[in-house]
Amino acid sequence: MARADLSHDALPDGLTALANRSLGLWPVPPDASARPINVSENATYVVENDTGYRSVLRVHREGYHTERAIECELLWMEALNADRCVAAPRAIPGRDGGAVQSAGPSGPVNRRFMVMFEFVEGEHPDESRDLAAPFEDLGEMAARAHDHAIAWTKPRPFERPAWDLDAVFGPSATWGDWRDGPNIDAPAKAVLERAEAAVTKRLEAFGTPARRYGLIHADMRLANLLIDGGAPRLIDFDDCGFGWFLYDFATGVSFLEDSPDVPALRHAWTTGYRKVRSLPDEEEREIDSFVMLRRMALLAWIGSHIDVPEARARAADFGRVSAELGEAYLTRMG
Repeated sequence: MARADLSHDALPDGLTALANRSLGLWPVPPDASARPINVSENATYVVENDTGYRSVLRVHREGYHTERAIECELLWMEALNADRCVAAPRAIPGRDGGAVQSAGPSGPVNRRFMVMFEFVEGEHPDESRDLAAPFEDLGEMAARAHDHAIAWTKPRPFERPAWDLDAVFGPSATWGDWRDGPNIDAPAKAVLERAEAAVTKRLEAFGTPARRYGLIHADMRLANLLIDGGAPRLIDFDDCGFGWFLYDFATGVSFLEDSPDVPALRHAWTTGYRKVRSLPDEEEREIDSFVMLRRMALLAWIGSHIDVPEARARAADFGRVSAELGEAYLTRMG
């Protein structure tokens, strides 16, 4: 394979060189350097020097979002901060004043969009401890963000992806076909196809009125929650887009769907949510459908991102457990 055809996930060295070569686009200290901390949809770096400067650089995956879509993500984050709704990282403008920069090509790496963010102090919740309090925080933040999304006058044009049935099950699903996930044998496929049909039927009936469906974070996991002195901050809005508001709970339990703690986490999240925003019982009852929708989206994600370390680490049993979850969902809801 020619080097120019290497995938995003196979290019950490090339991306790191690009990141360091591009730092001059922002007003960062000349002795700062970029150190990789995560590669998933995007590559993320902490930018630092020996005298204490720190910021965070995101190098975007090719073709995942347009420049305008990235600008719209940043505009929502800016509005959430300005309206004191949810504390989110602030983008650092480049030397030319633009929040979205681009650089390349060099070697195997094509031109990439990039955003520099302020460094956010705080710690992720310890997942080995009781998670009720962090999930209550997540629920409260979700409700504030949902109310904000309904009231906010969006700039035009406004471009963000959708996280709807078509995005998960359609012919051009965002993360691919869940059937291409790891270790999907014939019995698992049969169960999951029945689960897909049940989820589709129920969510089509649930509908997309404005009080149920709108702009969401779409990746509201504990990994994207930072606590600093008791104050929670939400990071990584890269997947924000249009979807059902209750999908934000489902993203919160990503990769935890088979945990016996999920009912308690659901109770904590809905308790926090109801501090801010009403949640009718008939809507809460549909949460299981959103959890199943998200699980099947993640099954597709693992299949299409198998070079990502997190996907590889979870691949072995993910299909089997997904089918078990599908069987349990059908028993309850199908």
